Amino acid sequence: MILRRDIFQAIADPTRRSILVLLASQTITAGAIADHFDGARSTISKHIQILTECGLVESNQQGREIYYQIKIERMKEIDLWLDQLLKIWEQRFDRLDLYLEKLQKNKRS
Repeated sequence: MILRRDIFQAIADPTRRSILVLLASQTITAGAIADHFDGARSTISKHIQILTECGLVESNQQGREIYYQIKIERMKEIDLWLDQLLKIWEQRFDRLDLYLEKLQKNKRS
């Protein structure tokens, strides 16, 4: 059975989000990633596999080591989605501001 991984499923997990933050600043091996966490290396390896399957992380073999790096272009998809939500909430807050101003004017009258 082949699972289709979704970037939003991938970032739902706090460990995977932490791995992405770590990879945003450097390209490192799975072992070096695992050193930043208390969990078993096999657990961290599974997280890296999920991030790779959904296209947020890519691997490059250099000799015997495999290095992982973030794929920033895929992160843009998350950014676009968040930007849409931000615009919706900004509109809601703008309407709330107008409503509160109206209430204050009515209270003064």
